[in-house]
Amino acid sequence: MMSILDRFFGNANDKYLKKIQGLVDKINSLEKELEKESDQQLKEKTKEFKRRLAEGKESLDDILPEAFAVVREAAKRTLGQRHFDVQLIGGIVLHQGKIAEMKTGEGKTLTATLPLYLNALTGKGCHLVTVNDYLARRDTVWMGQIYHFLGLSVGCLNHEQSFLYDPEYKKPDQEKDRIRDEMGSFKVVEDYLRPCSRKDAYLADITYGTNNEFGFDYLRDNMVYDLKDQVQRGFNFAIIDEIDSILIDEARTPLIISAPDTESSNWYQEFARIIPRLNPKTDYEIDEKMKAVTLTESGIDKIERILGMDNIYEQKGIKYLHHLEQALRAETLFKRDRDYIVKNGQVIIIDEFTGRLMPGRRWSGGLHQAIEAKEGVRVQPESLTLASITFQNYFRLYKKLAGMTGTAVTSAEEFDKVYKLEVIVVPTNKPMIRKDLPDRVYKTERAKFRAIIKEIKERHSRGQPILVGTRSVEKNEYIG
Repeated sequence: MMSILDRFFGNANDKYLKKIQGLVDKINSLEKELEKESDQQLKEKTKEFKRRLAEGKESLDDILPEAFAVVREAAKRTLGQRHFDVQLIGGIVLHQGKIAEMKTGEGKTLTATLPLYLNALTGKGCHLVTVNDYLARRDTVWMGQIYHFLGLSVGCLNHEQSFLYDPEYKKPDQEKDRIRDEMGSFKVVEDYLRPCSRKDAYLADITYGTNNEFGFDYLRDNMVYDLKDQVQRGFNFAIIDEIDSILIDEARTPLIISAPDTESSNWYQEFARIIPRLNPKTDYEIDEKMKAVTLTESGIDKIERILGMDNIYEQKGIKYLHHLEQALRAETLFKRDRDYIVKNGQVIIIDEFTGRLMPGRRWSGGLHQAIEAKEGVRVQPESLTLASITFQNYFRLYKKLAGMTGTAVTSAEEFDKVYKLEVIVVPTNKPMIRKDLPDRVYKTERAKFRAIIKEIKERHSRGQPILVGTRSVEKNEYIG
């Protein structure tokens, strides 16, 4: 029944695409005219757009066709790349504060230059949120050529570093060119990235960075004593790459700034020795889904006997409960090489969504200390939370928010209910030749891995490369 109605009326996505086709046609109609402009004439367009906006007679929507056409021409001259019509559509979707679902390989990075340039003309700053430091650097250098050609500045945020795009800058240490980024085996990109202050990176017209960097800078800004020490300058417009990963999968993940607690104790090591003496079958129950573990009556009795106490829940024993609970979680729920690695005497968290290492980040509430005690490394002082915010609450601060991903439709209802964000499926430039097969579910993990290995062998025998993605280092090594 629904398919008949869709064919008769056209579904909401098709109606939207038809509605904005006029804008795409307008942009295309300007291409021949702009091709005749000199580089200097094209650069002057940015000043013209800013002047027209300042006069108040035109809005961003009014100048969108001209601005997009200018960016397309600049991309042709700097990168040798021309925005396809579907990328123009994606740019319009993003400018209107929606989520553009674009298939892998359709050019999301280039698409984002259109709305970023347009919205940067207001002088209030625009943010492109990407998933790791490498991509932030790469895209700043890559797309920065377009913005710089048109007279806009571009900043880049990395962990404990910040840069401005400068085509004249060459890094002094060429040896770093041969170093591989330990977080992801990517070549370090440093040419054309001139180190600058954090504030200067935010003062740029367009700033690239990770969700963590934007979020932590916000927390630090709220802890300064003097307003002049704040680095951010407002929340005008942001485009989030892989938006479903950040706003759905990691939405409730808290960003936490903490300080050492001077009253930390040695009880973590003590409970790290006690917990292995418990019987997994009778002394506690594990809820993997909720990441929770609960002592049974048998387990409570055993702990009380070991500690020589009548009732651990009485006032005298309350101080032990915190250490007990975290030691139990560390022992039963957190696995080495899946959730963390131990390197150079330190416990380093593995990001559960990306598989990347997160040096310098620590679990809160004493969990990190409990894992350090479990692994026999030096237990760092426990931390007190000074400031905290979730990604969900941070990105709600923006006046206009948009996003890109290849898989948004499955979360469309949640995006609408939680963030009031509409998902638009952008058509591909050419017909899809990739086949998306249905999921295969196995009764056991062992059976699943055997099937994966069989598939790898079959593909390899035909000379066909295959990419296998897992959730942890442990699973990588198991399959390898």
